Amino acid sequence: MTPNPQSRIRWLLVFWIFVMSAITYLDRVNISISGPWLAHEFHFSDIQLGLTFSAFVAGYALFQVPAGRLADRFGSRRVLTGGALWWGVFTVLTALVPGGIRAALPSFLAIRFMLGAGEAVIYPSSNRFVANWIPTGERGVANGLIFAGVGAGAAATPPLIAGIMVRYGWRMSFWVCAAIGCAAGLVWFFLARDDPQQHPSVSPSELEHIRAGLTTRLSVAPGGTCPDGLGSPARADPSISSGQVPVNGAHALGALPWSTVLRSKEVVAATLSYFCYGYTAFMFFSWFFIYLLKVRGVNLKLSAFYSMLPFAAMAVCSPLGGIISDWVSRRRGRRTGRCGVAAFGMGLAAVFIALGSSAKGAGTATLVLAGGAGALYLAQSSFWAVTADIAGPSAGTVSGLMNMGAQAGSTLTASLTPLIGAHLGWTASFLTASTLCALGAATWLLVDPERVLDRSKR
Repeated sequence: MTPNPQSRIRWLLVFWIFVMSAITYLDRVNISISGPWLAHEFHFSDIQLGLTFSAFVAGYALFQVPAGRLADRFGSRRVLTGGALWWGVFTVLTALVPGGIRAALPSFLAIRFMLGAGEAVIYPSSNRFVANWIPTGERGVANGLIFAGVGAGAAATPPLIAGIMVRYGWRMSFWVCAAIGCAAGLVWFFLARDDPQQHPSVSPSELEHIRAGLTTRLSVAPGGTCPDGLGSPARADPSISSGQVPVNGAHALGALPWSTVLRSKEVVAATLSYFCYGYTAFMFFSWFFIYLLKVRGVNLKLSAFYSMLPFAAMAVCSPLGGIISDWVSRRRGRRTGRCGVAAFGMGLAAVFIALGSSAKGAGTATLVLAGGAGALYLAQSSFWAVTADIAGPSAGTVSGLMNMGAQAGSTLTASLTPLIGAHLGWTASFLTASTLCALGAATWLLVDPERVLDRSKR
């Protein structure tokens, strides 16, 4: 009698979050590509256009922690579905702003802010899914694949949006993005479950594999040992029986007290590093296409191609970084596998961005800066794997707090980048990002992924 084959439902769901991750970046980068046409129609300056970019990121940043709490309380299935429908509504509203109205700028600011608030659910919810579904030793790969959607979505956006704009105008591009987002959200609702034991297609062997590798059923105490294969110090949590996978665990066990979260040097350091990361990454999402078009003098067609390259590098390097992180973690421990890989990636990004900013040719500059974007994304999965590892059932909340740091950096770069470029030149804008990458790399020296947050300390 042959044993039941192990299903791979967890990877199907990871793939669909990858798809939804790509769509969120389609929704947010489309305004960067259509920005010059939108600015022409509504008579926006670069500074005013930057404010519309910042409005999105401000909403996205401010709602990270509430989004994480929602995911911990209600589960990633419902929260992600609701979020996708929300994105669709406000993407359509962007296209409905009539030309020539006096309140155009306030209208765009309000709509983009609310779009950002809705998109805030994507990564805290995905990290809550990872904490419930993905064994510790697979979290680097899982998060790497999820965040490869960032690069894939952003790489697909320039040719897609440019093609639609040429044929049908900039407004139609927003309608297309809205339809894609709503469809993906409904598919997620029918595919997903919050807990693997609730999913009818999960085989007993896959369920056992997930249970054996989860750290959500462990509570760390100094000096103990964790049976996760990575040498983590831990002890079994007596409140959860052996093999049990809690449903909406943060609600069942009680949310981590804020005093515990905010006193953790791991959380503070990861948030600071992610601020630096977000500042740099959002330069590519908000200003890179316009930089090529206006500063480097590249035509529309070539700009659309060149602006794909950093995002293609992100799509490749995000899962690559996750694979390397898990591989090194199994052999050298999570301190080296998570923190070392992240520090290396951000440090390498600092070098590439500094060199690319001073390159003379547009093609050379694009290739080197794309290398910087790829190096940056080698670090991506480590941020999310560490917060899932240390926070367990409160992974949504803690990762939301960390991501709020990244979005604060993104909000700053959306408005500060053109100001620095106008007064000091665009080389100075990129050197600012390079310096922050170096700072973010050094901050990883303060992080110990073995120190799981203890909910008993208040």
